[in-house]
Amino acid sequence: MRKNDIESQLHDTAERAGERARYYADGVSSNARDLLERGRRRIRERFGKRAAYGEQLSRAAEDLADEANYHYRRLRRQVNRHPAATLAIVAGTIGAFLLLRRAFRSDDD
Repeated sequence: MRKNDIESQLHDTAERAGERARYYADGVSSNARDLLERGRRRIRERFGKRAAYGEQLSRAAEDLADEANYHYRRLRRQVNRHPAATLAIVAGTIGAFLLLRRAFRSDDD
């Protein structure tokens, strides 16, 4: 294989990994928004009589959602700017998981 072929293949793999990471991050963001909205509704229903306490809880939930959204956007920027680094992080995480699984697996298997 030539150097250009290897670079092209590595670049394509990194792009696919970046797209997959963005896909999963979008799903996580959507689920977080849904959970936040359900939590708001439950707070309103449960603490409707005690509006001040419900508002405090609602603000706390919004702060938590804002923090999660910030980290999501930060991760998404990293994936867009450094797809090869993201691929390396994902590969390292999977490798570490497999090593730990093997280390803690019982000998009965």
